[in-house]
Amino acid sequence: MDIPRIFNITESAHRIHNPFTPEKLVTLGAALRLEPGVRVLDLGSGSGEMLCTWARDHGVSGIGIDMSRLFTEQAKLRAEELGVNHHVTFIHGDAAGYVADEKVDVAACVGATWIGGGFAGTIELLARSLRPGGIILIGEPYWRQLPPTEDVARGCLAGSISDFLLLPELLVFFGRLGYDVVEMVVADQDSWDRYEAAKWLTMRRWLDANPDDEFAKEVRAQLTAEPARYAAYTREYLGWGVFALMGR
Repeated sequence: MDIPRIFNITESAHRIHNPFTPEKLVTLGAALRLEPGVRVLDLGSGSGEMLCTWARDHGVSGIGIDMSRLFTEQAKLRAEELGVNHHVTFIHGDAAGYVADEKVDVAACVGATWIGGGFAGTIELLARSLRPGGIILIGEPYWRQLPPTEDVARGCLAGSISDFLLLPELLVFFGRLGYDVVEMVVADQDSWDRYEAAKWLTMRRWLDANPDDEFAKEVRAQLTAEPARYAAYTREYLGWGVFALMGR
């Protein structure tokens, strides 16, 4: 069980696998008013930066599940580095369908809502692990501005314009699902740059170290195309944010 190899290569140097900077994670933790003893479940936990830094800074504990063997190992190393390995646990596995044995205070899926077939299904899944009065965290893309054509949407790596909503529409939709939006922290173009552009140096260094790898042709094609594609499409049209929800 693992994610596609291209992601393990392009994001191997990332600590945060979405368009958030460390400062954004700090802002989110403070915005949620986390207190010592809060228990967090993180589905699609990546390299564990959110759980590890919140354990260090706020005294939370929790479990993270991710399909990437590499990212899960990086998460365990990060927990040891920050001295929080007795407070957080990382599991290599499929987060789809995962329900915590013990109800948690915060149930999160930050950037991997495919595990529930989209954000609505993922919210339903997270709710099964949440204690009454707890908070669900959803990381989800939205359109900063509506793409003028389907080709532009595909340039943002969306299947179509209908894949995402504008931000006001997304917030309304959360309400229709029976939730209050109680906080949000959204990416800006600088945090998008740090997420996307960091992949380019990683790819180049991987290519220099692995010129004869059978996967090198695919990595080279992506490195050649990605800077211009990102600047023309994703950077201009696609937003991303983490939204805190509480059931009504």
